Amino acid sequence: MAYVLLLVGFGLLIKGADYFVEASSNIASLLRVPPILIGLTIVAFGTSSPEATVSIIAALGGSADVSLGNVVGSNVFNITLVVGIAAILYPLKVENETIKKEVPFTLLASGVLLVLMSDVVLQGFGSNLLTRSDGLIFLLFLSIFMYYVIEVGLKSRKDSANESVPDDITWGKNILFTLIGLAAIIFGGNLVVHNGTEIAYSLGMSETLVGLTIIAIGTSLPELVTSITAALKKESEIALGNIVGSNIFNILFVLGASSVITPLAVNGKVFMDVVIMMLLTILLLVFSRTSFKIGKSEGLILVVGYVIYLVYIILRN
Repeated sequence: MAYVLLLVGFGLLIKGADYFVEASSNIASLLRVPPILIGLTIVAFGTSSPEATVSIIAALGGSADVSLGNVVGSNVFNITLVVGIAAILYPLKVENETIKKEVPFTLLASGVLLVLMSDVVLQGFGSNLLTRSDGLIFLLFLSIFMYYVIEVGLKSRKDSANESVPDDITWGKNILFTLIGLAAIIFGGNLVVHNGTEIAYSLGMSETLVGLTIIAIGTSLPELVTSITAALKKESEIALGNIVGSNIFNILFVLGASSVITPLAVNGKVFMDVVIMMLLTILLLVFSRTSFKIGKSEGLILVVGYVIYLVYIILRN
């Protein structure tokens, strides 16, 4: 039965993402803001909701390994496999602002995570812990990022005030389809995570490994499906904005909210995963600066990178 529900979850994710990308792109036209901003906010927040749900539930249940592993694993998956596959399907155009500010902000968020989880090294404590005050710091950084995004949105809206919108694009229809798509993504993601985890545990996998692989991949399926759908529709700004925004939300919102609710104990093995996540973010930044696009060959390198990472964590655990 778990296998059947897993397939149902995949189906909901795919159809939901199709509705979600189409409607989000139309909302960007109605708001007269660049699609990258919709990708960084509405789409990113929507596709990060499975990570938030799973990590908060895991934190409340005392499974800190699952909560933290889910976020770090999801971000690595997003940077490598999601961006890689989307770029292979259709080269991703990179806006200059994304290179200058959004991707470096992802790197900053990763750096903040590494510092806040290093209690033993920096403060001489007996164990590494993401405390409630750490969670508030994450949420403060998130509010700064959201302020920046809103400022850019208002400026671009002013610049494109005279642009016309096709008559067949209406608010009501697109808000409805966004909500339907988002509901299908969240429900489908939850089905995949729950049943995928059940299958993984039955195969004898550890909690940390399940968090970094099965749950991380499962909760990142909305990003994967949404970005692939966006790439196929040649909405490369939404595809890339979704990934960058999701990674920022995953660290600042998901871990921020989880650790505010209950302090998270940090498994020593996760440090290397956070360092890998930061190195991959730097690689994404380098790729973004080559001709202002992420091409097929760069996409292939990212996909191979994820396969190597997956082999590494399976052998390590």
